Amino acid sequence: MSVKVGIDQIGFYTPDQYLPLADLAVARGDDPNKYLIGIGQTKQAVIPPTQDVVTMAANAAEQILSDTTKSEIAMVLFGTESGVDNSKASAVYLAHLLGLPTNTRAIEVKQACYGATAGLQIAADFVRVHPAAKVLVIGADIARYGLHSAGEVTQGGGAIAMMVTANPRVLTLDAVSSYHTEDVMDFWRPVYRTEALVDGRYSTNVYLKFFETVWQDYQRQTGKTIADFTAFVFHLPFTKMGRKGLRQILPTASADQQASLTANFEASQEDNRNVGNLYTGSLYLSFLSLLRHGQLQGGETVGFFSYGSGAEGEFFSGTVEPTYRKGFAEAKIAAMLDQRTAVTVDEYEELFNEQLPNDAEDVRLPVGTEHARYYLAGRRGEQRLYRQQTTC
Repeated sequence: MSVKVGIDQIGFYTPDQYLPLADLAVARGDDPNKYLIGIGQTKQAVIPPTQDVVTMAANAAEQILSDTTKSEIAMVLFGTESGVDNSKASAVYLAHLLGLPTNTRAIEVKQACYGATAGLQIAADFVRVHPAAKVLVIGADIARYGLHSAGEVTQGGGAIAMMVTANPRVLTLDAVSSYHTEDVMDFWRPVYRTEALVDGRYSTNVYLKFFETVWQDYQRQTGKTIADFTAFVFHLPFTKMGRKGLRQILPTASADQQASLTANFEASQEDNRNVGNLYTGSLYLSFLSLLRHGQLQGGETVGFFSYGSGAEGEFFSGTVEPTYRKGFAEAKIAAMLDQRTAVTVDEYEELFNEQLPNDAEDVRLPVGTEHARYYLAGRRGEQRLYRQQTTC
């Protein structure tokens, strides 16, 4: 009998400030409903210069790690398109910051917003062969398009940390998935730019085309139909995009199931709506939001659509475990989101421009108001200075 493999725990971190998008709309001369309804976003995480993908990943992972589990981790797979070094993997920085054993394999995975899914599938395959192993999978990014740009309203940031094990408490992954790759220039970030370039309308069309392609291939491989699913979760650069994806397949469901799938989608997009775009972590924040706000039962099947511009798409599925609520720290996550403070548009713009510059200069960052356990203190001798607070 094959061993069950999947997601045993999920951690999530986003910084403690956000921008109300209605305020941004007014500042940009737009109708707030263009953002709140047309895009489907309410708040956007604002990333201070003292947080980058390594520190956010560490703060997310802290929620699911103990001294015992640290010693059991065989591999760290870090999905990001906001890496801090063109050579050294963010996973290596993370493993050191968390105090993981030196016999841990640590790798960075990049393919736009798809990287964490590649990490998850690699991790699952590894654990199927090594059932005693635990693999830490990270999806962490800072979504930056630039002030006054067309993509400004779909910014955000944060990190998801997932522990992949045998006999998981949250979700057992199915072995079958469908994936599709094309060389598409819908979104890219050249090495000389910190802000992404995107053709928004074209990217949305490619996203929807890829979903249709991988969903149909998944059905061909498995014989399953929409009737076999309790919920679908989507990569959500903005929540309206996932809604468009779901609407492509809803007509094939019964009236009762259409209502149920729609309600579960609403649950899955609630946290994304209030955090913004996580790039590699967006799909898994959507899943966590479904776990937090939905009404799932053990044994139900959830479908996942992962998409990374450029472009890579994958559809896969998993079975919810009856113990899924033991796999995440609900009280900590709820408090983190509820206790954030709003910033003005002027403050947001100032923080946006204070990000660590891409040069060789030494920098000391203002860390006095940093509340997170792990943070970036600055740069000296062209090396980032990561720090850990003993109390926070």
